[in-house]
Amino acid sequence: MTEAVGDECAAHRPRSDAAARLDVDVRYAVAVRELCAFTAKTGDLDLRFTPAPTAQEGIAGHQLVVSRRPAGYAAEVGLSGAIGNLQVRGRADGVDRQRGRLEEIKTHHGDAGRIPENHRHLHLAQAETYAHLLCSADGRAELDVAVVYFEIRSQAETATERRYAAAELATRFAARCERFAAWAMQETAHRRARDDALAALAFPHPFRSGQRDLAAAVYRCARDGRHLLAQAPTGIGKTLATLFPALKALAGGLDKVYFLTAKTAARGLALAALRTLAGAEGVPLRVLELGARETLCEHPDKACHGDSCPLARGFYDRLPAARSAAVGAAGLLDRTRVAAVARAHAVCPYYLAQELIRWSDVVIGDSNHYFDTSAVLHGMTLANEWKVAVLVDEAHNLVERSRTNYSGELSRRALSAAVKAAPPAVAKPLRSLQRRWQQIDAEQSEPYRVLEAVPPAWVAALSTVVAAIAEWQAEHADGLDGALLDLYFAALHLGRLIESCGTHSIVDCTQVAAESGRPKDSVLCVRNVVPGPHLVRRYASAHSVTLFSATLAPMAYYRRMLGLPDDTRTIDVASPFAAEQLAVRVARDISTRYRDRARSLAAVTRLIEAQYRCAPGNYIAFFGSFEYLEQAADDLSARWPDLPVWRQSPRMDRAAEDDFLARFRDDGAGIGFAVLGGRFGEGIDLPGRRLVGAFIATLGMPQVNPVNEQMRRAIDALFGQGYEYAYLYPGLRKVVQAAGRVIRTTSDRGVVHLMDDRFAEPRVLRLLPTWWQVRIDRGGAIAEMA
Repeated sequence: MTEAVGDECAAHRPRSDAAARLDVDVRYAVAVRELCAFTAKTGDLDLRFTPAPTAQEGIAGHQLVVSRRPAGYAAEVGLSGAIGNLQVRGRADGVDRQRGRLEEIKTHHGDAGRIPENHRHLHLAQAETYAHLLCSADGRAELDVAVVYFEIRSQAETATERRYAAAELATRFAARCERFAAWAMQETAHRRARDDALAALAFPHPFRSGQRDLAAAVYRCARDGRHLLAQAPTGIGKTLATLFPALKALAGGLDKVYFLTAKTAARGLALAALRTLAGAEGVPLRVLELGARETLCEHPDKACHGDSCPLARGFYDRLPAARSAAVGAAGLLDRTRVAAVARAHAVCPYYLAQELIRWSDVVIGDSNHYFDTSAVLHGMTLANEWKVAVLVDEAHNLVERSRTNYSGELSRRALSAAVKAAPPAVAKPLRSLQRRWQQIDAEQSEPYRVLEAVPPAWVAALSTVVAAIAEWQAEHADGLDGALLDLYFAALHLGRLIESCGTHSIVDCTQVAAESGRPKDSVLCVRNVVPGPHLVRRYASAHSVTLFSATLAPMAYYRRMLGLPDDTRTIDVASPFAAEQLAVRVARDISTRYRDRARSLAAVTRLIEAQYRCAPGNYIAFFGSFEYLEQAADDLSARWPDLPVWRQSPRMDRAAEDDFLARFRDDGAGIGFAVLGGRFGEGIDLPGRRLVGAFIATLGMPQVNPVNEQMRRAIDALFGQGYEYAYLYPGLRKVVQAAGRVIRTTSDRGVVHLMDDRFAEPRVLRLLPTWWQVRIDRGGAIAEMA
């Protein structure tokens, strides 16, 4: 790292972990699973729904198989060996040294005869590789090798086994390693060149105010294996200030850097920053952008298997050439380039990108790619024991996103639809679940009720349904009806959440009235309140996690809600903006509480009109709902029809959103009406005259309703600040984000009107940015701007 980021980094020329393992005389390390996946996967990509065992079922199945073995049988036996400069390591599922037997254990549902041949080929390759490592370690001349398939429901074992001579195992091992060796040499050369270039990499321009402090904090945490919570204002260049130190740490021993965000636009900024960093000095950096399956799929009308999709047919046979072309291509592998490579080699672009994760230095994706329940980046990090640094932009969104990910529900309406679609063997347990549900409904007299726990009998019935669907599907190749398949996944997710349910979540049942010809419904939900306990493993799996945003105040709220470790470091970067740049006015005579909106509407629109007349330009007015937005826009247009007005509407598509933003021109003037917390409340950049002011006619707090009140009570029991955590902090975060659209550079000037008397309360004022100079007015004074 250069002198500008800190003296402790300036002299750093990494020849430690990463450099050592990449020197010509030091072995290249590869896991057995990775070696075999690279050399032994062939045939079709096949994602037909065949219910896989859950992680808990897999662990329990392995443990049961091991418990059946005689004394002296060992599980999870660490093995390693080398050939040339290639070091191969892994853990064999089971070894009986006394009997001379090694086992690779695979759990599954249904008939073992339906396991595809290419899967069996891969499993056998893994077993043979472990067997060679064991023979080499023990000096054995021969070994019995078995692939044991354990069926979860029947608990039956089906084994494929034979005795191997050590010489045959060595030959097979050498052949696999030879196929991988050229790739390993290429990877060694790439990493050496990458690390040498990153060690000499300089920051591309003079540091802005606060940028150096943030970069140094990120670097120290990535170097030391610590986590960081960083609040840094808009305008300092947070993307560059986090990626640059992470790249320096990558050269010092990390395997990968993940840059994650909740917004597509932010991923574009990260790609641009990496082009600047890598392109300026010719750094050979492999950067991969992940995309959603629906945006990458070339054949959305086809299923993901070789009998339906031509890009799935023979996928693994064509993958090596596609992989080589992708990693050999110059430039960044954004979604467009990945799709082009995939198209040239007739493979699925979505799953090509999944494969390229293994060979990328930096991966740019959505925060769900690491923090979701089945996140691909987290799963691969664990499986490959990667040492990663995770950078999470817009980290304030992680609370609500994680709540959604770790909540689950099931409705009686969906259950009824599944019963109609189910074969007889599945319909019976579905009807049993319906009867259990009737017992819950019979005890409910109010539309919303909180349960102490999901009744055990209901849980047992749900488990029976999941098992019945899995068993039926495992025995039938013709697939499931959509309603039944949807219910299976919802039930599986809900069942897992029930198993892990604690004080961090609530269990509730909501009665939904009949509407538009649809029958009355009942929804059972495990609703996450505090996502932290679910995220602990995500932090533990990463070497370093940096969560950063312009709005992480108060930090104690985010530390608690996100479950960050006690030793997490924090930094609050000072704003580069001066108070004189932004006039902040509180209209204390206006109340935007729901009961007062009709009376205060005229005052709200009068203030908007007066400010616009005083200083014409582009403004954006934020409201708490579309209904309130329409009322205000209609009133303003009726009273002052000459004022240019445009409005956000529900369910805007991308083209409509672009048209809305296009109205904010340097030479334009008018008022855009938007919903606070929506698409235009954060993540948009309108510098200079494109936006000169904002009106915020709400505190942005969630609606007071039975669900939010129960969440408030649950948080209060945990932390003692139920109102603040459930209402005040989330609301003001949206306010500050929206106000942050006005001042984007040190040359911008603007005004923000906070139109509600509650903004004048001391507890609210304390939560506003410290660089603001807030003036409290009666009647809503307007502000002149230079």
